[in-house]
Amino acid sequence: MNVLREILRQSLQTLWAHKLRSFLTMFGIAWGVGSLLLLVGLGEGFRSGQEKNMAEMGRNIMFTFAGRIPAVEGSLASAQPYHITYGDFLAIRAEAQHIGAVSPVLERDDIRASSDYRSTSGQVFGVMPDYNQIRNIPMGNGRWMNDEDNNERRRVAVVGWELLKDMFPGRAAVGNTILLNGAEFKVIGVLAQLGKEGHNGTNIRIFMPLNTMRVLFPLKEQNSEDGISFLNYQPRTREEHVAAKQEVHQIIARRHNFSAKSEDAFEDWDTIEGSRRVGLIFDAMDSFLGAVGLVTLALGAIGIINIMLVSVSERTREIGLRKALGATRRDILMQFFVEGAFLTGLSGGIGATITYGLIKALATLPAPEGFDTPRIVPLSAVAAILSLAVAGIAAGLYPASKAAKLEPVEALRQE
Repeated sequence: MNVLREILRQSLQTLWAHKLRSFLTMFGIAWGVGSLLLLVGLGEGFRSGQEKNMAEMGRNIMFTFAGRIPAVEGSLASAQPYHITYGDFLAIRAEAQHIGAVSPVLERDDIRASSDYRSTSGQVFGVMPDYNQIRNIPMGNGRWMNDEDNNERRRVAVVGWELLKDMFPGRAAVGNTILLNGAEFKVIGVLAQLGKEGHNGTNIRIFMPLNTMRVLFPLKEQNSEDGISFLNYQPRTREEHVAAKQEVHQIIARRHNFSAKSEDAFEDWDTIEGSRRVGLIFDAMDSFLGAVGLVTLALGAIGIINIMLVSVSERTREIGLRKALGATRRDILMQFFVEGAFLTGLSGGIGATITYGLIKALATLPAPEGFDTPRIVPLSAVAAILSLAVAGIAAGLYPASKAAKLEPVEALRQE
């Protein structure tokens, strides 16, 4: 223990004797550890922010919109738009084996909404009651729609947070009525705010039972109760998302007499596939940022090796004298190895401490839209520790080995 204490004392004396050189060398290690932790932490904060944005919409959501189908098979010039129908939804719900939940959506954005206080406009969605199992629909006050509302075609509505502020400023909305193109609806629920500062499309929507909307506000292009705007659904598991999409395509294509392989017949949005691709981008970004930090750390380790070699050169006579007085090669090896490892560990500890404090400080600031608070990622911390250990061994072992190999007579002869 006394030997180790003496080695550490000598190491500190050497650092103090060459303050500028020691600072610059330690700065390289501290910067490498800090940049590795901070860059990966920032990348993970961005990843987390994007995942939260997606979670505000809902998890494992898939959309299918109608595209264009050729009037004559194989003739793209004759392609015409078509509509997915309520009958398509019923067939998908009855036949699809890989779908866990599905809801048709009938969307109109030309319906005027007015209350006793103010008029406004927004998106009106006709949906099935289990739509809130697919999408993230947090209730603020009141209740969501149920099967009785839909089956009996009740004139009830759930109002988004932003429309609540516009139509019922400073007043309770639940239990009051609104007019949608002159038709009276009872407000049964108000949604909680979604997104930072309300930046979410759901906040400006009015939801009503699908069957009610099919009668009162059908698609203008089709002018019948059967047309719907698009389908929202979830696969039973994330791994079944491709099979679920194929089932939806096949059922709709069969019912509309066209090929399911027609590229223009469907417009899909698969959030599962999208999140997988975004994850790959973030993985690549984390790898790049981590590599930058590791390279910086390696350069710092080279700096420590250099300073230890200079230390061996400057202390050649000391090494020779110690060997002449009986110090073994192992004693010399241990002395310089511990000095190099101590210098590396001290530098890395300073870098990690400063980075931790910086990340804590950033956590107190409001995060920009799409970002989350950066954090120390356990994997990057382990990588930093392992890299630091390797750097410390390299920085201490090679100069120590060179010092231990010096012959006492040759060492004492050096000026």
